[in-house]
This record gives sequence, structure tokens and C-alpha cells, in this order.
Amino acid sequence: MSSIDGEIVSVFRGMFESLFPHLDERQRRLAAGAAARALGHGGMTAVVQASGLAQATVSDGVWELEAGSAPLGRARRPGGGRKNLTETDPGLVPALLALVEPGRRGDPMSALSWTTRSTRDLARTLTGDGHPVSAPKVGELLRERGFSLQGNAKTLEGAQHPDRDAQFRYINTQVSEHQADGEPVISVDAKKKEIIGQFKNAGRTWRPRGEPVQVDTHDFPDAELGKAAPYGVYDLTANTGWVNVGTDHDTAAFAIESIRRWWNAQGRLDYPNATRLLITADAGGSNGYRTRAFKTGLADLADHTGLQVTVCHFPPGTSKWNKVEHRLFSAITMNWRGRPLTSHEIVVQTIAATTTGTGLTVRAELDPGAYPTGVKISDDQMDTVPVIGHQFHGEWNYTVHPRPTTGTHPPAVFDWAVLADPALTGTPGEELHALAAALDTAHQAEQAATGRRRTGPPPKLTHAHRVTALRLQQRLALPTTTLARLLGVNRKRLTQALTDTRRLLDQHGHTPPTQAAHLITLTGFTLYAATHGIHPTTQINTACWLFTSP
Repeated sequence: MSSIDGEIVSVFRGMFESLFPHLDERQRRLAAGAAARALGHGGMTAVVQASGLAQATVSDGVWELEAGSAPLGRARRPGGGRKNLTETDPGLVPALLALVEPGRRGDPMSALSWTTRSTRDLARTLTGDGHPVSAPKVGELLRERGFSLQGNAKTLEGAQHPDRDAQFRYINTQVSEHQADGEPVISVDAKKKEIIGQFKNAGRTWRPRGEPVQVDTHDFPDAELGKAAPYGVYDLTANTGWVNVGTDHDTAAFAIESIRRWWNAQGRLDYPNATRLLITADAGGSNGYRTRAFKTGLADLADHTGLQVTVCHFPPGTSKWNKVEHRLFSAITMNWRGRPLTSHEIVVQTIAATTTGTGLTVRAELDPGAYPTGVKISDDQMDTVPVIGHQFHGEWNYTVHPRPTTGTHPPAVFDWAVLADPALTGTPGEELHALAAALDTAHQAEQAATGRRRTGPPPKLTHAHRVTALRLQQRLALPTTTLARLLGVNRKRLTQALTDTRRLLDQHGHTPPTQAAHLITLTGFTLYAATHGIHPTTQINTACWLFTSP
């Protein structure tokens, strides 16, 4: 090629360098082909040198121009270019969906475990299964099919109790009645324990750029500093909070002590004329409705304050509805977000500095006391608690009274004639007599049908006794253990007698009485009876016939 050919190559190289960035693939191909045609013989080689394109590409451009085809209006012919992975590999998308299908989570036959659901691990698994794909392409395919990165949402509350909404309404009624009478109403609960030390705390706070607070890489509790166990008391009427920051275990004794400290430091000052106290609490934990130690502690609290303490528990699975959660604890969490809790003093001061735009103020106090776990409450201790369960779900709603100043222990056993009082059984004497006669007839018919006759001395529990005991249990929800202690009989023998009596009466269509209370202790029963003008005696006459024939 002559020197002028070199100059032509240089000219075309400059032209292509300035023009090609503005052209698409087809346009560059056609421009190179046009230049090669214009140069004639040797033009193909010159254009390849000037443009940097492959000779085949320039040749295709020449061929397209000489073919005289109409402009395409697009870079490639229909169907041109690299095929989409979903076309070349039809099994890719089904394989991907099988890995991320929610219904397959935790399936031992699935190729992925809980911790390998990133796009990178999905791509690695798919590639190993014969579907080569990149991590970005996996993300693109998932987004096209409605997937997105999702966190956990705390919305599942477990099995819903059929009386959940009714219990909410009952709590609201109790709160309204106490507030209308000027009585204190508090919401209580234990906040999540916090480890003390230079540890990461969730959330962010304003700091100079590039100067985050340095914290430990691992959240292993310090043996000396331990943890903080905040127990909150929120006053619904005054919109004030009290937090007792414990350093030991979250037990029923700790919960009671927290409430007692609130009353001594703030409650009695805010409500000097109070005679009653309403507490709303969760169904479980240290202040759960099944916790014996919590009820005995409430009796001590009632003795200390002189108040009648009513407790209404939220139904199981609904703890987040408790006011202390979203009116006190949430504000505390926001206040110390992004800040390491390096000491118990920092925890107390940070809690005490919590305020909200709605006027919330909080007081906090450190409680270094010891609250050991595993404390057992005996039946004798429990029987001294003057607790009366309400008519509606007495296991969730109950009132603990101060213990009587005289005679803290109820009689060991009670006279049957006293127990048969209609105020306790909910059944008039004539009806009890008829039920006892019906039970005797049904029992004799059953013995005749089976051919079995009782021999030996007459039973300690006559049919009249059995009917009375069953009516007491049905109307006052007395546990069999408490009822046996109340009647002075063997628990196993009483259990069998009640089972047989209930079965025979049900077979003959006898309707049980409406429940009036939920009594679980002997002192509670004695108190309930006293409120109805009944004063049990210790006279025992198990052989007497209780009822007068009509």
C-alpha cells in the first residue's frame, strides 16, 4: 500500500474514533462497510486497520449495503443478539422458584438451608444443578416475579382465644370504672433484659462523620457487669412511668417489689385517697395469671398498702396490647438507640431522661436486690391469699384483698349445712334435695344394670354431699384440690365422686348453675362467703342429711 494509503487510513481512523461512540452496533458495521466500498480495492484492509473492527464485521456491512435491504429501524434483525437465559434454559426459572418457594422452608430435601438465601448462594446452587446463572441475574429474575427483600413482621399472635375481644372490653370497663372513681390504674411488664458493657445497641444517633462509637465485636455478657432487667410501671391516668432496674432475675418477687416501690415513691403521693388499685398485665412471665408467687406477693402488697388490688391479664398471645409496651418501653428504646449501655447507672439515667411530645415523664431507680429463682409456694401458703376471681374469666380477672387482721387462716374444714347455702351453691335447698334423690335413683339403676352392688359401710360422701360439692365447684370454679381441703376429704376419692356425679346428672339433662366467681384458695372462699353473710364454722357432721324434704 502507498504512502497515500497510509494517510487514508489515518483519516478514517480519526473519523471512526469520533463517530463510533455515537453509533450502535449495526450503524458502526454499515459505516465501515460504506467506507470499504468507497475505497475500492484494498479498502477492506484499510478500514479494518482504521476502525479496529473484525474483517468479518466489515464484510457483513458491505454485504448489507450491496443487498439493498430497507432500513430496519433497530440495531439487530428480529431474533438477533444473545438469547435470554430463560429461553436458552427453560428450566432455570422453575428451579429458582423451587428454591425460594415459602412452603419449602426448612424442608430437609431442599437444596438450601435457612441461612443460604442470598442471590449469590442461589446462583451457586443453580449453577451446580446445571443452570449457569449469575447472582445479578438471579436478583433480576426474582424481582420480575414479585419477590423482594423482606424482613420479619411480628404479626402472628398464635391461636386466638374465643373470648379475646370480650376480655379487651372487660379490661376497658374496669379501667374506666377505676379512673372514674379516682383510683390508680397501672400497666406493668418486664422489658427485655439489656447486657451491660461496651456492646452494640440497635439504632443510630448523630455523630461526626466517620466517628462511630466503637463497641465490642461479640455480645458476650460481662461476668462482673451482668445485665439490666428493667420492670416498668405505667400510670395510664397521669401518663407517667416508673422503671425499677434490677440486676438479678426477673421473678414474681421482683415484679411485686417493683410495684411496691412505685407505690411508696409515687403512687401514694398521686393518689392519697386511694382504696383500690387496678393492674393490667400480660398472661405470662413473672406476672402471669398462673404464677402462685405473683398472687402471694399481691397479698403482701395489699397488706402493705391497704388497697384492694385488682388484676386484669391480657389474653395469651396479646402482650403487645399492654399500654406499658407502646407508651413507655418504646419511648425508652428510642431514647437509648445507638448508645452502648456501659453501666447500670447509664441505664437508670437514660431511662429517667425519657420524655415524649405527649407529656410522658419517667422515674427510674436501681434495684440491687437478689431475687432467686425456683421459689416454691406451698398449698398452705396459697390458701392464706384472700383472692376472689371475677365472674367473667376469674382466672384472668381477680381481686386480692388485704388479709384479715384477725384469723389469717380459715377453718380447716367446713360444716356441710353451711356449704349448702344457696348463696354458695346457687341452688335452693329444695332443688338440691331433688338432685340428690335423682342421683340416688340413677345410681341404683346403674347398679342394677351392671349387676354390681356396693358392700360394706355406707360411703362417707352421700349423694347429698356429692351434689353439694359438685354445685360448689361448678358455681365457684373451685379446684378439686382446694375443694377437698375445704371439705376435709381425700382428693382422689372426691375427684372420682365428682366425675361420677357430673356424668349421671348430665345424662338426665340437669343444667349446671351459672358461674359466680373463681375461687382458688380457702381464704378467698371464706372472704367470699362472708360478703354474702355466711360465716363458716368448724362443726363437722358428715352423716347428717342436709336438706328438708319439700
